Amino acid sequence: MIVNSAFDAVLDFLANGLSGASAWQIVVYTLVVTHITIAGVTIFLHRCQAHRALDLHAIPSHFFRFWLWLTTGMVTKEWAAIHRKHHAKCETEEDPHSPVTRGIKKVLLEGAELYRAESKNSETMQKYGHGTPDDWIEHNLYSKYSWQGVALMLIINVLLFGVIGLSVWAIQMLWIPIHAAGVINGIGHFWGYRNYDCADASTNIFPIGIWIGGEELHNNHHTFGTSAKFSTKWYEFDIGWVYIRALEMCGLAKVKKVAPAPKFDREKMAPDFETLQSVIANRYDVMAKYAKSLKRAWREEFDHLLSKSKLEVKTLRSSKKLLQREPAKLEGAQKQQLSEVLAHSKVLATMHEMRAELAAIWERSTFSKEQLLQQLQDWCARAESSGIKALQDFSLRLRSYA
Repeated sequence: MIVNSAFDAVLDFLANGLSGASAWQIVVYTLVVTHITIAGVTIFLHRCQAHRALDLHAIPSHFFRFWLWLTTGMVTKEWAAIHRKHHAKCETEEDPHSPVTRGIKKVLLEGAELYRAESKNSETMQKYGHGTPDDWIEHNLYSKYSWQGVALMLIINVLLFGVIGLSVWAIQMLWIPIHAAGVINGIGHFWGYRNYDCADASTNIFPIGIWIGGEELHNNHHTFGTSAKFSTKWYEFDIGWVYIRALEMCGLAKVKKVAPAPKFDREKMAPDFETLQSVIANRYDVMAKYAKSLKRAWREEFDHLLSKSKLEVKTLRSSKKLLQREPAKLEGAQKQQLSEVLAHSKVLATMHEMRAELAAIWERSTFSKEQLLQQLQDWCARAESSGIKALQDFSLRLRSYA
């Protein structure tokens, strides 16, 4: 009888663990703990450590370090260094995980392996790993025994849920390699929408950033790398920012920088030094709005192009995207295609040319502010006398930046 009772107790433990949780309770637990891990990565590793967009109080900072040790085994210095190098060398052969150079399949399926390989690069650690935790607990626990944390998490899950705890643990271990190393680094540079035509191929995967803690808004992040807030449009939601604001209200965090929000003075009759400063600070917003003006002009010119040119409808439609891209990023065949379209539309040719001239204003670092202001004023004057409605409307908006 004693043997049977002990055997039954063992079977009961293997089936239910110490918690005796139901299937739904285990699902909820899994979603909660994986979301805490995502929050730790985006708030602590990414926004705080890698980009210094905020300062964290010791309480949440130590909690996230401990939690990430348990659930990922990642070393803070390694993660921050690899991510900083990704930004510094983005879409080049030196980028640790760019789908542009390595292929989407490689990054999506083997992102974790790419991370581990780069973590062994001592030059990367030395050059990009500065400013990360360098205290006793980092040296004697988190960095020294990185795999023991995930082993402890395995024991905790098995004690809580029995055999099913193995599955819970497996999901936890795969959560970051799949979503961070695969989805964000892979899909986030391959597929999605772009608010800003920044220098790399980053995209926003989805406007509602909950599942991956706001990291879905990857194009916004690459455009404003040191911003603690990833959402920039009214329809975008960054749950990581919600958590940061909650921590800040509790005195547990201090935001250092967010993306600039443009302000306007509609009564302004001509660009001044304040306008120039605001236009340069908000240059990504300026060019995003100019791209919309180009879309509007393209729609108005489409019927004209269709009737006057011999180009196919498919070619004309694909030229719409080329027209909105920064001219310097176009390849040979794309430039040729676009030049054929522009040859049949003076309106689009003028707007395309003036786009490059506008961008040159903040690229001319050797010019004095008086010279830059004169160029901005001349640009607005030519735009408003062009007779092109989309260009005129944009110029009126441009000169009201304040």
